[in-house]
Amino acid sequence: MAMTYVQKLLAKASGQASAAVGNVLEPEVSLAMSHENGALVINQFDEIYKGTGREAKVWNPGRIAIIFDHRVPAESSKTAGNQKKIREFVEKQGIKKFHDIRGDIGGICHQILPENGYVRPGQVLVGTDSHTTTHGALGAFSFGIGATEMASVWALGRILNVEVPATIKVVVNGKLPKHVYAKDLILHIIGRLTAQGANYKVLEFHGDTIRNMSTSGRLVLCNMSVEAGATSGLVPPDEETLRYLREEAGVTEQVEVFGPDPDAVYEQVLEIKASKLEPQIACPHAVDNVKPIGEVAGKKLNQIVIGSCTNGRLDDLKVAAKILKGRRVADGTRMLVFPASWRIYHKAMDLGYVQALSRAGAVVCNPGCGPCLGIHQGALADNDVALATTNRNFKGRMGNPKAEVYLCSPAVAAASAITGVITDPREAGR
Repeated sequence: MAMTYVQKLLAKASGQASAAVGNVLEPEVSLAMSHENGALVINQFDEIYKGTGREAKVWNPGRIAIIFDHRVPAESSKTAGNQKKIREFVEKQGIKKFHDIRGDIGGICHQILPENGYVRPGQVLVGTDSHTTTHGALGAFSFGIGATEMASVWALGRILNVEVPATIKVVVNGKLPKHVYAKDLILHIIGRLTAQGANYKVLEFHGDTIRNMSTSGRLVLCNMSVEAGATSGLVPPDEETLRYLREEAGVTEQVEVFGPDPDAVYEQVLEIKASKLEPQIACPHAVDNVKPIGEVAGKKLNQIVIGSCTNGRLDDLKVAAKILKGRRVADGTRMLVFPASWRIYHKAMDLGYVQALSRAGAVVCNPGCGPCLGIHQGALADNDVALATTNRNFKGRMGNPKAEVYLCSPAVAAASAITGVITDPREAGR
C-alpha cells in the first residue's frame, strides 16, 4: 500500500504496518507542549485523578514541554498566579523542558522547540496552541489540541481518536525573486486554497524551491498552514533537516529519516512557479484575502510589527536591518520588533541588527507573543492600521476590533516603515 508521509508516520507511531486515509488511530505522542494555558491543562489533569485515590502523575515528564511566551512578563496578578501554579506543577512532576521568563532560555514556544532540538522527524507532536503546525518543518506531525485533550495526553501518552488525514501535495519549483520570501509563498498558497481549502487535511511541501529553502523558511510555511484550515503542514525530512538539527539545534544522536512513497495518492496537487511570485499582502479581515502588493501600496500605516512565531527569526531581523540601517522610521509611524527567542535576540545584537533597528526608531521588545495578540503589548487604537509579519489579521487580533491589520513579509514591513505607507521592498534600493 502506497502511503503519504503522514500515513507512514501515523502507522509507525501506532505500531501498525500501514495506515489508510480515514483510519482512526491512537498514536504515541513524542512531545506534548503547552504555554501559559498549561494552567487550564493542570485543572483538567487533576480532574482525571479526582476521587481515584491515585496520585496525579504525568506519563513521562521528559516528553512534556512548557514555555511561557504569551504574557511575558506577566501583565496582571491573574497571569502571575497562573504562571506560579505552573512553576509548582513543573517542579512537582519533574518536567525539565520548562522555559520560564528568563533572558537566556526564554522565547516563543514554536521557536524554543526546534532550536533546542526537541523536535525530530517522525514524531507525533501536540500542543495547546493552533500554530503547533510549525514543527512539521522538521518532519513531525504536529497539531493543536485543547486543554482537556492535552490532560488526557499527559495521563496516557497517546492521543485518542486521530483520523488519518488526506494530503494536499504542494509542489513549488524555481527560484524566489529578490525580496520575495517564504511568507509571500504561504500567503499566496492560502489565497489560492482559501481559509477552508485544506480543512482536516495535511499540506505536504515538495519541489526544488522547498529543497533549497532554509529551515527558517520551512517553519514559516508550516506555521501558517493552519490558516488554510490544515491540520498540519509537513516538509518530509532531507539534508537541510539533518543540517539544522546538527548545526543549529545541537542534536547529536541518530535521526531516522523517511519520506512518502513515490506512488502515494494525494487528494490534490497544487503546483507553483516560484519565479512568478511577487510580495503578497493579506488584507483585513481574513488571512486568505491576499493581494499582490501593487494593489494595496500606498495604504497609510500607524503601526508596524516584525516578529512572532512566524517571522521573528534571525534571517527575518537581518532582512529588516539591512533595509532600515542608516534610515529612519517615518514620523507618525510606530515600529515594534520582537525576536522569537532570546537566543535570536543575542545573536541579532552580536551582528548589529538590534542596533540598526533601534537607531532607525524601532522599539525592540523582549521575545514573546506580545503585539501579535495585543494582550499586553502593542495594542491598537480605534481606526489604527497595522502592518505585521504575524500570522492572523482577524478583527480584534491585535487588541482592537475597530482597527485593521495587514500581513506581510519582514522586507515589506521594513520598507513600509521608512515611508509610513505600504511599500514594495523592491523599491527600497537594497
